[in-house]
Amino acid sequence: MTDGEKSTLGKVRFRPMQMRDCATHLDGAAELERLCFSSPWSRDSLKLLTNDGIGVGFVCECDGRIAAYGGMLIAVDEGQITNVAVHPDYRRRGMAGAILNSLMRYAKSCHADSVTLEVRASNSAAIALYKKAGFVEVGRRRSFYTKPAEDAIIMTVKLR
Repeated sequence: MTDGEKSTLGKVRFRPMQMRDCATHLDGAAELERLCFSSPWSRDSLKLLTNDGIGVGFVCECDGRIAAYGGMLIAVDEGQITNVAVHPDYRRRGMAGAILNSLMRYAKSCHADSVTLEVRASNSAAIALYKKAGFVEVGRRRSFYTKPAEDAIIMTVKLR
């Protein structure tokens, strides 16, 4: 699926769009952070994902709310995916993959050589998604996550 395609999976229709510095996108992403992560990013921190040259975010809207979002910071020639989150009511419908594809396309448009991320070692669904997108495990950060304490798997994909 490309960034410009609309998807119909079940009864959900979505199209990833670039995150903007507006209440709908920032409040929706902040709500997903609180719902999905034990150490959520603040609404103010999420603004980094709307600043050209620093970061980018993509959101999927469904039923009048943000159902999924993902973000990436860009440093010179590397993208660093910060988070990908999908509301529990909308999981397993392809939104995380659509967000990831949008992030990868953006990284390529910025001439990034690679994209890296960390993922909880127990998050088998996310690991499978990232592997499907071409990411490979390149390392591990011991006790990187808290609440609960857990290792992070470092994954990278080369774009060139």
